[in-house]
Amino acid sequence: MSTDAPLPPLSDILDTARVVALPLATRFRGIDVREALLFEGPEGWSEFSPFAEYDDVESATWLAAAIEDAWMPRPAVVRDAVGVNATVPAVAAAAVPDVLARYDGCRTAKVKVAEPGQRPADDIARVRAVRESLGPEGRVRIDANGGWNVDEAERALHALAEFDLEYAEQPCAGVDELAELRRRVKYMGIPIAADESVRKAADPLAVARAGAADLLVVKVQPLGGVRRALEIVAEAGLPAVVSSALDTSVGLSMGVALAAALPRLDYDCGLGTASLFIADVADPPLAPRDGMLPVGRVTPSPALLADHAAPAGRRQWWLDRVTRCHEVLAAGR
Repeated sequence: MSTDAPLPPLSDILDTARVVALPLATRFRGIDVREALLFEGPEGWSEFSPFAEYDDVESATWLAAAIEDAWMPRPAVVRDAVGVNATVPAVAAAAVPDVLARYDGCRTAKVKVAEPGQRPADDIARVRAVRESLGPEGRVRIDANGGWNVDEAERALHALAEFDLEYAEQPCAGVDELAELRRRVKYMGIPIAADESVRKAADPLAVARAGAADLLVVKVQPLGGVRRALEIVAEAGLPAVVSSALDTSVGLSMGVALAAALPRLDYDCGLGTASLFIADVADPPLAPRDGMLPVGRVTPSPALLADHAAPAGRRQWWLDRVTRCHEVLAAGR
């Protein structure tokens, strides 16, 4: 947690804590419902939503980001709106047009590939459907979430190159693998982006030092806050794409704040994921309009917080979790 950010008493978080369970329009990342804990600080509402499988130490970084955003002013911005991409889950090719239709005006699409249990042919069909839907002027990027080894990734990029990929995100899990793949496919002109190798790494700058990526994918909560993410991008010296962690509109506004503060923003950002939800906490949700998101804080609707409140057992699970993560942060100060 930034030494500039206060660590408020746990009671200050729990007093306003609301836990929500939001249904998704399409199964994504293995879940059909996204849970999140929201709370309000002096600067406004913030979000704590590490995925359920993350341990307390990793999740404490997400809490640090949420506390920073609720207790500290956001950094100055250099743009008042941010372009975003559509996100296409590992759906059947026939479902692609319906998914893209949820993203108003988006001319860039990130396509999930390397889904466990699927075949390379499924990836090819899905990416082809996206390219056909967007046309030749649209931008298509893929995200494997580290699901391939180097040889598999090389074969996949050869097979997908005909669709004019903007870049390939985290095709392999390890930094050494990314570096080797980047060397092998450099002649193809497909840039390599690092995501998990940044946000889940003990040293988020290792991938840049190793020459293993052409650009970084950065997310506010996993990196510990907007300020820390800005520092990482500056130190890495690589172009950055700001992405979400399947956040509610409150969390998405944190990502937009980061994207708006970056001196350089060459790519559309992965912050349009409110379009994956059937319901959200804000009315209207922070979803793309003409491919853009406005900069600014989001205040959840009391009615929507009530309508989508998590069941009592899940609410207690999140309250216990934020308590443990607060203890981790306190012990590290």
